[in-house]
Amino acid sequence: MSAKLTTTSPEATDAAGERLGATLGPGDVVALTGELGAGKTVFVQGLVRALGVTTGATSPTFVLVNEYRGRMPVHHVDAYRTTSLAEVLELGLEEMMDGEGVTVVEWAERLEPLVPTRAVGDEPREITIDDRRR
Repeated sequence: MSAKLTTTSPEATDAAGERLGATLGPGDVVALTGELGAGKTVFVQGLVRALGVTTGATSPTFVLVNEYRGRMPVHHVDAYRTTSLAEVLELGLEEMMDGEGVTVVEWAERLEPLVPTRAVGDEPREITIDDRRR
């Protein structure tokens, strides 16, 4: 199933993330792509709020992974500064994606071989959600 929508403000992008977040469950992976400033982190802020996270999401660019606690664990991965797939594997990305939480990957195109086919993806601003869970 695919859905497309266009957002024209950070608030609308946040709301789109929240709508998707409300549908996610354990083991789901969300793959986000787009240029710098496209709204990936804003989208994640709405998504994690829908998952019961009470602290705001921030970009994990320098730490690579933020973990939030809500209804289930949420792993927020930012691959922007990664230099190799091995680096991300050492962080335990595969275990996160197969775990009991939701994994959200910004700059997912940099980790393409590791992103499972079941991943839900988006394109910022003109957002395409390709739901492969079914």
